[in-house]
Amino acid sequence: CVPTENWFVPISEIIAVEETELNKKQHNIGKWQKMAKLHAFIVYYVKKARNHRWRCSDVTFWCVDEHLCNQWIQALKELLEMQKSRPKQLLVYINPYGGKRQGKRIYEQKVAPLFNLASISTDVVVTEHANHAKDNLFEVNIYKYDGVVCVGGDGMFSEVMHGLIGRIQKDSGIDQNNPKASLVQCNIRIGIIPAGSTDCICYSTVGISDPVTSALHIIVGDCQPLDVSSVHHNNTFLKYSVSLLGYGFYGDILKDSEKKRWMGPMRYDYSGFKTFLSHHYYEGTIAYQPAKHTLGSPRDKDSCRTGCYICKKSEQQLAEWHKECRLKHEEGEEEWKVIKGKFLAINAVNMSCACPRSPKGLSPAAHLADGSADLILVRKCSRFDFLRYLVRHTNQDDQFDFPFVDVYRVKSFQFTSKLSEDNESNVMDIGKKRFGQFCRDHPACCCNIVNSTWNCDGETLDSSAIEVRVHCRLMKLFARGIEENCKDEAAYSQSSTEQLL
Repeated sequence: CVPTENWFVPISEIIAVEETELNKKQHNIGKWQKMAKLHAFIVYYVKKARNHRWRCSDVTFWCVDEHLCNQWIQALKELLEMQKSRPKQLLVYINPYGGKRQGKRIYEQKVAPLFNLASISTDVVVTEHANHAKDNLFEVNIYKYDGVVCVGGDGMFSEVMHGLIGRIQKDSGIDQNNPKASLVQCNIRIGIIPAGSTDCICYSTVGISDPVTSALHIIVGDCQPLDVSSVHHNNTFLKYSVSLLGYGFYGDILKDSEKKRWMGPMRYDYSGFKTFLSHHYYEGTIAYQPAKHTLGSPRDKDSCRTGCYICKKSEQQLAEWHKECRLKHEEGEEEWKVIKGKFLAINAVNMSCACPRSPKGLSPAAHLADGSADLILVRKCSRFDFLRYLVRHTNQDDQFDFPFVDVYRVKSFQFTSKLSEDNESNVMDIGKKRFGQFCRDHPACCCNIVNSTWNCDGETLDSSAIEVRVHCRLMKLFARGIEENCKDEAAYSQSSTEQLL
């Protein structure tokens, strides 16, 4: 006997199968009340709710034939064993200090029970200081794990990402200081359990910042490739970036907020308002290489979604282009385009950078794995016009539809400010000529003349002259990408050959 409802659950979304005993209430119902013994098993599965939220639900099946019951249990467990993408052993890093200091509690109460249910073994490291996880990843045997999980905010993810990518390059003999080096792809997936004040990367790759949803994505073994940008200065490696590289407005916000960490997450609002009022702009030179291999453009209405066709096709075309260059023994250098000007903000994003406050993000049509970044240039304009631009991040209007905003899809770019010393601006001899910078709208300003700071995924970079290159699908996440919205809470994405129950 099975429940009266019809259940369609893809094998890929079954979490676990367990034998169970029916309680007295279940045993004494209907025609089964005279039966001496019933045999039952529970199927735990992913239940999809609205707004990309996932929950663990279960359904119980029972019958009088013990042999038949055991056959079902065995068959289902064998099918789960065939899901080779599922992790069996994970290395977990928990940041107990990030966000609202809830990382350890979130993991122990919400995530660990699900991992145990799915028979995933874990080695847990609670970080004690900055770069603890990064340093540890250079020491442990990472190859015995099916993935690395970080519990914290975007800063914790960045630390784990730097440790993992850096370890792979070290083991492969790749010099990270060479900006033209072909980095080795990292096939050890990273899982993100959001527990920070900002969880932009999780929100942009899953569609929601929810620990249980993220844990279930890890359990079912989802895999989402992710582009990573490398940032160099004078042939010296600085950082990797997967979300935002921001100079000017977002750099100034970060620099100011770092002095006010005692305010908690509210410091971003305070610093944002203060930076908006100051209305600093900066002069500089940008050179970029257009991403000609990509299908889409930043002005498209097609957002990156699960199984994205644009990402897949763009990656194929990029691989073909590299192959042709190797056959012709060419370096594959494309023409650089140069822009000089006065900018309120220079932003480069590898993903939409969506978050609850900005559901569309900084670039709604940015793709996770197409080998490109969207370069957004906001030129000097009035405070009112700049406010109009910022407000459009929170509504459905086209945020690039302003005469002072330019956006380009690029595979690499270089920037130098006009105050950079000649020996610092290693930007293809662009911007070598020095000229002054206005720190605000008033030419008679007596303020100190300074550069802005680069905001690299929430961490500051003081080098104003940088070289950025996008590495297509350098790493992988335990994520599925953002699925199309379900029409009702019980809607499932059904696999044509895997519907068994």
